[in-house]
Amino acid sequence: MNFSGCSLTASFTPIHSYLLKTNCRLPFAIFHRNLTKSKSLSAYTQKDQLFVNAVMVAGRYPPPLFSVAPMMEWTDNHYRTLARLISKHAWLYTEMLAAETIVYQKDNLDRFLEYSPEQHPIVLQIGGNNLENLAKATKLANPYHYDEINFNCGCPSPKVAGHGCFGVRLMLDPKFVGEAMSVIAANTDAPVSVKCRIGVDNHDSYNELCDFIYKVSSLSPTRHFIIHSRKALLNGISPAENRSIPPLKYEYFYGLQRDFPDLRFTINGGITCVDEANAALRAGAHGVMIGRAAYNNPWHTLGHVDSAIYGSPSSGLTRRQILEKYQVYGDSVLGKYGPRPRVRDVVMPLINFFHSEPGNSLWKRKADAAFQHCTTIKSFLEETLVAIPDRVLDSSVAKAAAGRDDLFADIHSMLPPPYNVREQEVVLYA
Repeated sequence: MNFSGCSLTASFTPIHSYLLKTNCRLPFAIFHRNLTKSKSLSAYTQKDQLFVNAVMVAGRYPPPLFSVAPMMEWTDNHYRTLARLISKHAWLYTEMLAAETIVYQKDNLDRFLEYSPEQHPIVLQIGGNNLENLAKATKLANPYHYDEINFNCGCPSPKVAGHGCFGVRLMLDPKFVGEAMSVIAANTDAPVSVKCRIGVDNHDSYNELCDFIYKVSSLSPTRHFIIHSRKALLNGISPAENRSIPPLKYEYFYGLQRDFPDLRFTINGGITCVDEANAALRAGAHGVMIGRAAYNNPWHTLGHVDSAIYGSPSSGLTRRQILEKYQVYGDSVLGKYGPRPRVRDVVMPLINFFHSEPGNSLWKRKADAAFQHCTTIKSFLEETLVAIPDRVLDSSVAKAAAGRDDLFADIHSMLPPPYNVREQEVVLYA
């Protein structure tokens, strides 16, 4: 296989976003599905327009109609590089970084926070339960110019929500989350957001979810919430079981959009392809977040995002061309931080690149063998890609697989009763 010398140098200088630092809740309506329609700025107040600028990252990037979820040990620099080669517009999230990690590694920040300019738009997700460390971590991350800072209030892992006492457990303390978001916002130039579940254990009523959203958005500048539409169970089940055992309640998500029209909500959980993402958008979601489907089948999932979600031309690149570019990146970062990253680290995002294609099983077997002795990404690919037919390597992304197009067809007839406005004042000052 012949590799061309492809450069991954930046094609633009990122324009940093603005942050509306205010603790008042501001009405606005900005996420219209038809991105080609313009709206008179006279419809907005000056503060509203500042927030629109923040959401659009100073007009440089499309809004987060589609994003790839933060996933521990998966959405690292290597995966995000591959994802950006496939999709120009999908918003990418880092793995969750604990605030303490950033603070204690302040002399080694590039290893944790550095990324290539091509990865924009990109969101840093942080976690923690110490306001001082959250402030320090956010300030240390600010020079890296992430396009948004997201606070993790959704991870049910025992290490995080159990011994760590953060992640989804923080949903039980919305006042603290509001304070944390104010601290985070005060130390960054980027917009801020929260990723959470719809509830925790027996605290799973729609009103309790609304109490959380209302209190956090009233006590901080947070205007964007990513909602995993399952509750979390903290009774010892695994994180994987927490992604399947609690039932999906999409009606809660769309209820939030009805009851909080001045906020933005991104739906997460159970959506596995672009067809289903479009169904969620048609039902009114401001944005859609997909996790494991984007990792386990990156070519077919991300390959349709630009055209099917954003209405933009796809890159037209073949898998061979993507691999040529990725090889240049990979060989440039091997051993950058002492023994890491290794060939195996850089190649891991490619393991599912040929999902369901002829030669996929043989490719994986060859990859396992090549990990034992290959010292460059180029040599690894030359040894393993003989398993993949040329027609697979040289074809553009195929037609998107059909999903559950009617997934949200009747959702608006299933919404919970509206949140009681009179209860909000009691909740806020309780």
